[in-house]
Amino acid sequence: MFKKTLSALALACLIQASASGQVLHKAEQTTRADTLRGMLTPLRTCYDINYYHLDVKIDIDNRSVSGSNKFAFTATDTFSKLQFDLFSNLQVERVLYKNKELPFTREFNAVFVTFPSPIKKGSKDEFTVYYSGKPQVANRPPWDGGFIFRKDDAGNPFVSVACQGLGASSWWPNKDHQSDEVDSMMISISAPRDLQEISNGRLRSRVEKPDGYMQHNWFVANPINNYDVSFYIGKYAHWTDTYQGEEGPLTIDYWALKQDSTRARTHWDADVKPMLKSFEHWFGPFPWYKDGYKLVQAPHLGMEHQSAVAYGNQFKKGYLGRDLSASGWGMTFDFIIIHESGHEWFGNNITAKDIADMWIHESFTNYSETLFTQSLYGKEAGDAYVQGIRQGIANDIPIIGQYNVNKEGSGDMYSKGANMIHIIRQLINDDEKFRSILRGLNKTFYHQTVTTAEVENYIAKNSGLNLAKIFDQYLRHKDIPTFEYKISNNKLSYRWNADVKDFNMPLKVTLKPNTYTLVQPTAKWKEVALDNTINKDNFKADPNFYINTKQLN
Repeated sequence: MFKKTLSALALACLIQASASGQVLHKAEQTTRADTLRGMLTPLRTCYDINYYHLDVKIDIDNRSVSGSNKFAFTATDTFSKLQFDLFSNLQVERVLYKNKELPFTREFNAVFVTFPSPIKKGSKDEFTVYYSGKPQVANRPPWDGGFIFRKDDAGNPFVSVACQGLGASSWWPNKDHQSDEVDSMMISISAPRDLQEISNGRLRSRVEKPDGYMQHNWFVANPINNYDVSFYIGKYAHWTDTYQGEEGPLTIDYWALKQDSTRARTHWDADVKPMLKSFEHWFGPFPWYKDGYKLVQAPHLGMEHQSAVAYGNQFKKGYLGRDLSASGWGMTFDFIIIHESGHEWFGNNITAKDIADMWIHESFTNYSETLFTQSLYGKEAGDAYVQGIRQGIANDIPIIGQYNVNKEGSGDMYSKGANMIHIIRQLINDDEKFRSILRGLNKTFYHQTVTTAEVENYIAKNSGLNLAKIFDQYLRHKDIPTFEYKISNNKLSYRWNADVKDFNMPLKVTLKPNTYTLVQPTAKWKEVALDNTINKDNFKADPNFYINTKQLN
């Protein structure tokens, strides 16, 4: 998603028109509830989720849900008790195991179930949770999570949910931790019969219910993270297309409100296939050929719901008609289509185990906007775009958050993280090699959950560069490094001033006119000869490096 960065970036626009190192910021106070949600205790690691069948009725008039979820799992250890998650404002009616009810207790949003006899390691088993209640309603979706109840221009219900950060357990029972993605899933949503309902995956069937409802059964054939599971209910128009991709024909399904379908056809068509072409080039094959690509109009701005991307950008270019990069290039495409679709690779295909590492989702996806811009308009346009989005960077706290307590780091994970990736690209200095790394990440960690360390190590190994100090500075400290320099007698004296000890990132600077030369600054002063035409007025560092510069006397 883009919730934190967009609040920062939108503000900027309005004003103008575990890892290899310690996360160096003061830890926020956390609670027992945070630990229950964020910690992988033995009560959660003892079972691996294989399959869910979520079967729920959405009562729009009463803003309530009722139904069940089947948990099919493999025991990774022998256990008699486990934890699943469901927000405390929703009622667990019963937990059924082998046709008998199991005892359970609740603590905050965690539910603890005790089995009548030990479940043996390696065995496959299942239980079903029946529940009901009124889920949390979002006040400012998607920035705060929850259900969204709106109406279209004709007064028809327009309903959905967005729960990234808040958690999928805000509306359905599951093991609410990103480290354990279910392998496949059936999503059965019952909605009023006169409305359409769309969810992730492919529609298997529709079944009429006797109470004026229709059950829509969608099957997700691939692993999916919990917060991506969603639904959309409304008066929709539906049309299809096909993209000839790297793995053959990829189905494209479009779902727009009937009132908006005419303009949606033209507007969406302009960006979707060029996006797929660009991202398959840079990142590798679309990760969900079995489930297809869907773009669905939503009653909120947008979200990366896997194989059913949520769209609410009002059929405008940019971000609600604004250029978040202030470069001009941000108005050449629909931000929500590009950004949320980019998450199909980074966030959905590759998912961070702990949301403290959400930079893995957001930094690469934010950079996908730069790569898309380059694909259509050239490298200079891409460079201008990524440099322009720096206006939204706060440098407030580190990008990596607190582990084991369900806490993200700074919203700088978007634009600052993208600029860190752009720096690494400059240091690799070979776009085919850089592209092979992006594709390699998606192939190596295909349909997997990962840690920051795994991503860092992969990039470092395959680039052949020592990137540890760069990752440390940009991910684990709030400030960016400062390049300090002096110019005297046709000589440049220079060094880094940074938080990371012995910081030594190479940098391109103007030692000669009209060209950038790579130098190797460290924390100690170094000296190099300058062309006699270079002086303090025309000396500069390559703007593709997101750094501070400071001239000293």
